[in-house]
Amino acid sequence: MTDARLGQRLRRGRASLALSFFAQGVAFALLVTRIPAVQDRYGISDALLPVFLAAVPILAGAGSVVTERLVRRIAPSAVLRWSQPVVMLALLGVAAGTDVWQVAVSLGVFGLAVGALDASMNMLGVSLQRAYGRSIMLGFHAAYSLGGIAGASLAWAGAHWDLSLLVSYLPVVGVLLPVVLVGSRWYADQERVPQTQTQAGEHDGAGVGFRLLLPFCLVMAFAYIGDSTVSNWSAKYLQDVLASSEEVATVPYNAYMVTTLLGRAVGDLGVRRFGAVAVVRCGTVLAAAGFAVVAVAPGPAVGILGFTLLGFGLCVIVPQTFAAAGRRAVEAGGPGASDAAVARLNVFNYVGFLVGSPLVGALGDAWSYRWAMVVPMVLVLVTLRYARSFGAEPAGYGGGHERPRIVDVGRGGNEV
Repeated sequence: MTDARLGQRLRRGRASLALSFFAQGVAFALLVTRIPAVQDRYGISDALLPVFLAAVPILAGAGSVVTERLVRRIAPSAVLRWSQPVVMLALLGVAAGTDVWQVAVSLGVFGLAVGALDASMNMLGVSLQRAYGRSIMLGFHAAYSLGGIAGASLAWAGAHWDLSLLVSYLPVVGVLLPVVLVGSRWYADQERVPQTQTQAGEHDGAGVGFRLLLPFCLVMAFAYIGDSTVSNWSAKYLQDVLASSEEVATVPYNAYMVTTLLGRAVGDLGVRRFGAVAVVRCGTVLAAAGFAVVAVAPGPAVGILGFTLLGFGLCVIVPQTFAAAGRRAVEAGGPGASDAAVARLNVFNYVGFLVGSPLVGALGDAWSYRWAMVVPMVLVLVTLRYARSFGAEPAGYGGGHERPRIVDVGRGGNEV
């Protein structure tokens, strides 16, 4: 394959994958922002609702584990190609059912498919970044954030106009489903070289030990504890602790989403210019400062400022964690080890999501919500301890230390 055709394949793969990240952001936001409507539709009690909400990330973790095994036999693009439509159809199932068992099944399918989708999307993103030889991973997650803002806006419109869940979801799925199916034609996998029985053990992820992944697993879990704190408690914190109005209490999460998008949109440039270690350290300090400002805020305006800082800080950590873990896994176990590392790391996304909300809630009830905000601050600061793990060896991405671009996706294996 010529250099021009390889470059075209990479560009198409990048665009199609960004579209998948965007579509997933829309779908997930449509679900989580209309949980009260789902609860009302099916008559789910307040006592039972946490069980339903916890089941989704637990099953998503299981889906990520299954995906690790699947990609030893089939390409991550195939997993993504079919898991994304299942997520969207499960979303329709949530909207169209009439009995509690039906929504339980739909949410279960949604959770399993989301785990497979998140893992395979990030596998492709990591391999594409390796092919490009420079940081592009934050751009994919920026597309996800943009999709989240779009989905939340659509959900707001549905709630504002008192539309049923099915009427809200059906047009969105009707547009996105065929678009992502068409776009999936251009997904770009890393080159899958036929292996002997001996070689297979070296490249199926066996070289990725827990010790190698532990720093990234901790960072991922702590970042999502911070993220779930914002999504679940920012409105309550402003209203109950800082005495804001109900309308003002909706502002922090919106500000957090917008700054997350902005930070990710420019984050790749920062990684190329200053390196991943510096960007992760800067993001960690900003996130910790955001929690500190929230904890001591005298009123709503300062509280909103704190949550805004949190968006700028946390937004860079998760994409860089996937990228760094995939890079280290390749160094330790070969190209196939990257997919295994991403799948295992993705489980800690859901661990953080599961732990974060009840942790802050329990501390807030037992202690105070101001002091509860200090706990995720301290956990996020642990990232500084492991920041050096994000450095590429022997060279970093971008700027004056950008490594040569090696194309290792698709059918080619040439240097460009």
